[in-house]
Amino acid sequence: MCGVAGVLAGPRAEPAGLDELKRMIAMIGHRGPDGYGFYRDGRIGLAHARLSIVGLAGGFQPIHNEERTLWITFNGEIFNHVELRRDLEARGHRFYTRTDTEVIVHAFEEYGPAAWAKLNGQFAIGLWDAVKRELWLVRDRLGILPLFYARSGDHLAFASEAKALFGGGRIEPRFDAARLAQVFTHWSVAPQGSVFAGVQSVPPATAIRIDADLRLHEARYWEPDMAGDPALSGITLDEAADRLEEKLLDAIRLRLRADVPVGVYISGGLDSSVIAALARKLDTTQMHSFGVRFADNAFDETPQQRLVAGHVGTEHHDILCTAEDIQAALPDVIWHGESPLVRTAPAPLFLLSRLVRDSGIRVVLSGEGADEWLAGYDIFKEDKVRRFWARQPQSAARPKLLSRIHPYAATGGQKDSPLWQAFWKRGMTETDDPFYAHRIRWQNTAWTQRLLAPDVRSAANAQAFDEVVAAHLPAGWSRWSPLARTQWTEIAAFMSPYLLTSQGDRVAMANSIEVRYPFLDPEVDDLCAALPDRVKMLGLRDKLALRRVASRLLPAEIFHRPKRPYRAPMTTALFGAQAPAYVRDLLSEESLNRYGLVDAAGVAALAAKAHRTDGRMAGEREEMALVGVLTLQMLARNVLDELPGRASTLRARLDAAPIHILEEHLDSAAAA
Repeated sequence: MCGVAGVLAGPRAEPAGLDELKRMIAMIGHRGPDGYGFYRDGRIGLAHARLSIVGLAGGFQPIHNEERTLWITFNGEIFNHVELRRDLEARGHRFYTRTDTEVIVHAFEEYGPAAWAKLNGQFAIGLWDAVKRELWLVRDRLGILPLFYARSGDHLAFASEAKALFGGGRIEPRFDAARLAQVFTHWSVAPQGSVFAGVQSVPPATAIRIDADLRLHEARYWEPDMAGDPALSGITLDEAADRLEEKLLDAIRLRLRADVPVGVYISGGLDSSVIAALARKLDTTQMHSFGVRFADNAFDETPQQRLVAGHVGTEHHDILCTAEDIQAALPDVIWHGESPLVRTAPAPLFLLSRLVRDSGIRVVLSGEGADEWLAGYDIFKEDKVRRFWARQPQSAARPKLLSRIHPYAATGGQKDSPLWQAFWKRGMTETDDPFYAHRIRWQNTAWTQRLLAPDVRSAANAQAFDEVVAAHLPAGWSRWSPLARTQWTEIAAFMSPYLLTSQGDRVAMANSIEVRYPFLDPEVDDLCAALPDRVKMLGLRDKLALRRVASRLLPAEIFHRPKRPYRAPMTTALFGAQAPAYVRDLLSEESLNRYGLVDAAGVAALAAKAHRTDGRMAGEREEMALVGVLTLQMLARNVLDELPGRASTLRARLDAAPIHILEEHLDSAAAA
């Protein structure tokens, strides 16, 4: 994994200077600490920061084809690069490196835009065709890796992170009020945006071609079909488990390809444990595993993590996360994540990736994606119960099924209370709503918007996020089962824009760690989409096929264990007597009024309450609201006040780092 950046000039504009490219890539040097590369001609400037994983020698970018007419700056991994290279060499292509990056160049040369669908990997691509004077910006199927772009007059700039756009000097950091409100409803912005005005994100599974006149042509190169394969309608649970295990083994085998050691995350839950067990079947050499422990027992899964590590035979490393650790990590998390957060959950994962780095490992496997593709979340059970209840809204028996979900929430009889049932009854009969399962959660989180400034709230369009997601719903989506529709909404509206970003790429790459996701392998996902619902969820029993696989590999305590959502302490870690100085500073009247993004009086009242109670709030909505406001203030300070100073420091570091490629062809590719 790496950092990419570039600037495309219009036909009558001056090309970006080398110093601008250096300023841009310096901002994201954490993504590639092993050196920098640059390419310039009369129209394009490309920059790259390298994290060496495959092809350690000679793999510095930008990389080109034989004729030097195609140039690429690439972030990610192409896991099937060995097979693609073999085919391309048989077709006459000649390679000058052993990297997966060069495979992309030759694949595009051979297949054109059809190449994108042939890539099994996680990637963000900037590819320049010097003959056609076209720039391609391409992102992987599920948006594992980020890629942003913005227009500035007769130039278009792109980069792995928005801070690189700002560091170059062409793009001014300003907040988009409507998108900020989206975060306070959906935990993230819609998949094609950012919280910054004018800064767009390349959507997952999308290739954007920018032509010689800077016109954008956007096309999706893949979309799922979760209608189920009729040929698999009669499959047994054991047969489904056999197929799933086979595909997972293939996916892990590909993701163990690296010229550096590969470790595994072990959370103590089912998904990461299966990945660890299967990885050990394929790799019997020393393997390192990593986990987060919590000082607060309400969040801790240490016994399960150590049970799995001992069972599969890894050398296990863990870090004990305290309230003080979350306090210390949160500012770094916001700087790297570039978005407010309504949860503190990314902070422990930032600390975990730092532990991986300090242990000398650069690549880890993660179990992310299993819950989405194999129906492991409680939201799928909520949907099923509410649809069942909606057929007889006056039933007194059907709502009692709600007591069987959320085993870690609302204990002490609360799940039998009228208040609990009334919450789930809201909108219950509106089963035609395309976001039926998610609507109730989005409405609940939207409570947090009341702490935003009136002009920010007024800019919020409650439908904007929904409309963006709806516009990208796959063909035939309406004919899918309710479970499949809910699964894809979870993938498109939550996993891709939040989990794989705030809890994935950003906190891992902050410490130059690459995370790989076997459950997000295209063949694994295509199988999961083709399987009938009954081998994923039957009644309220979840992830049946995966649990059957786990029963062959893991102790019963693990494969029978109900899903435990990953969470971290929130206001109890940040408010009260133990509050760090920056909390009171950022939420002071002066700071709140300085940025003008929040309702100062409302924030002050809720923060005072949190300090009085040592962060013990009446409900999770209040916790999310305070965390959201605090991290929004942090982000505002980062980009509006501190960015110039940080940029200067980072630029100085680049000057001391190795530059491995610097090619300039200003005459041969001059602007037409």
